[in-house]
Amino acid sequence: MRHAALGGGKRLRPFLAIETARLFGREGDGPLRVGCAIELLHCYSLVHDDLPSMDDDDLRRGRPTVHRAFDEATAILAGDALQALAFEVLAEAVTDPDPTVRSELVLGLARASGLGGMVGGQLLDLSAEGRYGPAAATEAEVRRLQMMKTGAILTFSVEAGAILGRADAVARSGVAAYGRALGAAFQVADDILDRESSAEALGKRTGKDQEKGKATLVDLLGMDGARRECRDLVETAQAALDGFGARAQVLRDAVRFVVEREV
Repeated sequence: MRHAALGGGKRLRPFLAIETARLFGREGDGPLRVGCAIELLHCYSLVHDDLPSMDDDDLRRGRPTVHRAFDEATAILAGDALQALAFEVLAEAVTDPDPTVRSELVLGLARASGLGGMVGGQLLDLSAEGRYGPAAATEAEVRRLQMMKTGAILTFSVEAGAILGRADAVARSGVAAYGRALGAAFQVADDILDRESSAEALGKRTGKDQEKGKATLVDLLGMDGARRECRDLVETAQAALDGFGARAQVLRDAVRFVVEREV
């Protein structure tokens, strides 16, 4: 579990949760614990995503994947334990004194990570390899897959900060729109990096989608079109924060980081 969770990474999801909570005046251990819970859930997904039955990867964050560093059974159990620990951290009273807030956080993470979110997106990703019949490759299908597999947890990360900060419905709608655009931008940027960067730079294998014949928005829009998509999504995400003024500058900078990053 330590190998999976403490071996590097951008920590983007906890950063978004903590900074969104700060936007609504909430700081301290609560946002930190929520950020940790989301990262634990994310790390579990990476452990399972790397398994031979899934993407069969040997490298993650520049180190051997968990099933390579240990063995496959240990990796499955480590992922299971990381997932359970994520919900344990959210549910503990020290995360927030209000049980309604804790319940909403648990429900939100469950929805974002389950069949309607990350797990369902992973199933669509496997389907895109042709495992269950002809591979689907329309633009709408690719966007749906990416929204579920990657975007759902990123969107919840900002929603979690708003929940902690007791944001009203209008404010929560604004940060959720920001999160959806950021999540989409993150995936397009990831697809571009997968084509243009190296395994040494990224700390993981590149070119996997091409090897398996899976379409990405880079394939469907072209490289120039994918870059335009990133720029449009940055503008959409930043516009969603207009009502927060200068207080949201860190979040505006974050979405630009997402599309300009090199790892």
